[in-house]
Amino acid sequence: MSDFKVTGTAVNFARPSLPKTSTIPIVDISQEVSRQVVIAQGTAEIYQGHPTTVLMSDNHTMFCVWTYGHGGSCGPLKKSVNGGLTWSQLLPVHPSWTTVSNCPGIFRMSGANGIEKLRVFAQKNYGNGIVSMVQSFSNDQGATWSEMTSLGIGGKLGMPFCSIVNLSPGVYLGMTNIRRPFDPDSKSNTVAQSYSYDGGATWSKWEKAIDMLGYYPCEPFVMKSPDGKQLLCLLRENTRAYNAFAMISNDDGKTWSEPWEVPAPLSGDRHIARYAQDGRIVCVFRDKSMDSSRHHFVGWVGTYDDIINKRQGQYKIKLLHNYRVWDCGYPGLEILPDGTFVATTYLKYREGEEQNSVACTRFKLSETDSKVQ
Repeated sequence: MSDFKVTGTAVNFARPSLPKTSTIPIVDISQEVSRQVVIAQGTAEIYQGHPTTVLMSDNHTMFCVWTYGHGGSCGPLKKSVNGGLTWSQLLPVHPSWTTVSNCPGIFRMSGANGIEKLRVFAQKNYGNGIVSMVQSFSNDQGATWSEMTSLGIGGKLGMPFCSIVNLSPGVYLGMTNIRRPFDPDSKSNTVAQSYSYDGGATWSKWEKAIDMLGYYPCEPFVMKSPDGKQLLCLLRENTRAYNAFAMISNDDGKTWSEPWEVPAPLSGDRHIARYAQDGRIVCVFRDKSMDSSRHHFVGWVGTYDDIINKRQGQYKIKLLHNYRVWDCGYPGLEILPDGTFVATTYLKYREGEEQNSVACTRFKLSETDSKVQ
């Protein structure tokens, strides 16, 4: 993988794992169907998977993009004009979308000139585990889309960008996971990152953010601290020997701290987080703790300081019940002007022969706060 720099941090861990159960409350809204909307219904033949969402600058238009099949082909795209309450039929996209695959990510991105584009990142598989990151963009608020084209950064990618954070006008940091170069372990993972200095049009060669030797860190989610001076990255740990991990950077990702294991309430896969209006964090993910909400789509409520100081947080929310017992939680999360969170995932929504659906649920912290026992 010639475009992957052998730089960054490699860490060996030899320590006992933290407890895998929580001591904070779990609020269950998973059976409150009035909160829920099915965006794409699974059938016996069709598996709807791996959605991401984006909220537009008008604060009520949303787009949702996902795949057909587990890590399958891209193509489906829908739009909501009322904050996720109702959704359009499938929207037209460039035919090349069906030739790429695996967990598409949709983002609003602007160049230094302030001109905004919608960008969807996916990957093109060339065989033998070698894939290239590709993207399609829209100049007209999602009405039309370009062909999927290569970014020129590839290798043994686990998936396209899991998260992207805006560092300054036109400058972005994108993160994902890549199989460790020359490692015979087919499940090895190292966390990789790339920078864009032109609003997402082009990207730098991969750099190693962290390599946890003997472990499988993946699906990084990166966000800014409340004061904007620090980056926090949450990581899935895929050997399952540990809880999820976190790490911080004080220099826009140029260097990262040694990762630390997070407490059980925040342990899971494919985190995505947003700040509430009161400054707290809501983070949604697939629960991998040993709590009663294990394998379901959950939220965590706490503060940035809770994460940094390794505290459990305030409470968890069981958002949606997954009737498949596993395979859910690649989410979208948006916050509307009235404080409503719209959390979207794929999961087996109901019992029966139907495969996974894409669905969302909505809540305010004032509602879930009132349910904490």
